[in-house]
Amino acid sequence: MPVKIVTNSSSDIPQEIVDDLGITVIPEYVIFGNQCYKDRIDISEDEFYNKLVRENVQPTTSCPTPQDFIKVYDELGQEADGIVSIHISSKLSGTTNSALQAKNQTRAQCPIAVIDSKSVSMALGMAVILAAKMAKNGQSFQEIVDFTNDVFGRIHVLVMFDTLKYLARGGRIGRAKSLVGSLLSIKPLLTIKDGEFSPVAQVRSSTKAKEKLLEFVAGFPVIEDLYAVYSTDKNEAVELLKRIPNFPTEQIILARLGPVVGTHTGPGLLALGVRTRT
Repeated sequence: MPVKIVTNSSSDIPQEIVDDLGITVIPEYVIFGNQCYKDRIDISEDEFYNKLVRENVQPTTSCPTPQDFIKVYDELGQEADGIVSIHISSKLSGTTNSALQAKNQTRAQCPIAVIDSKSVSMALGMAVILAAKMAKNGQSFQEIVDFTNDVFGRIHVLVMFDTLKYLARGGRIGRAKSLVGSLLSIKPLLTIKDGEFSPVAQVRSSTKAKEKLLEFVAGFPVIEDLYAVYSTDKNEAVELLKRIPNFPTEQIILARLGPVVGTHTGPGLLALGVRTRT
């Protein structure tokens, strides 16, 4: 029986890839006032960003409960040689903790590995996709666990924010706290380091920020995988990808930042990420 791969919805993996590789995605929750929505089930990306921009209520997020994980582990455990459960950084969410609690309570008889990615969005999603491809090819539970624990050191991302106000409101600001007081015209560039957002640079226009994103990708001599993430402007991401030389466009994963991560990053985000060979 195959190994099953589980992740949470803030991995932002495109649905067609989820379906093709048989990945189980556990939704997180977005809360507007008294209304609670399951990420991408009860609220779409378009609906979320429209509400975020137009309504005065600042949304919050909540991680899946241990019971959410138990239900999934119990079901998958009936037909799996193992479950590899890969999740958002524990410094950004309680999701990994919920998964660990569920691991100790599930009725599943197969081995379960809960992995803290120390990352988020497609920096997490890229590892999940690779693990799912290994599972689909029949590789063993331990092979997938070992590979996944290793691969996060080879996934790098640079993120252009339109504003840091959402990150500051949600308390996920991390090492980028020093940039919050910057001029409104400043476009901050952040990466994810040790499980939290960390500043890399700040420039005075989105045009210069995009140049920094392209320079970031060009700085890696050998790239195994390349992905782009956008929150509200797909065309902006597509046009940026056209400017990346020597990498087939059809091999680039284009993903959209979902409601859960979007709560903390806001609109106007654009990111490029790579997996390197070493």
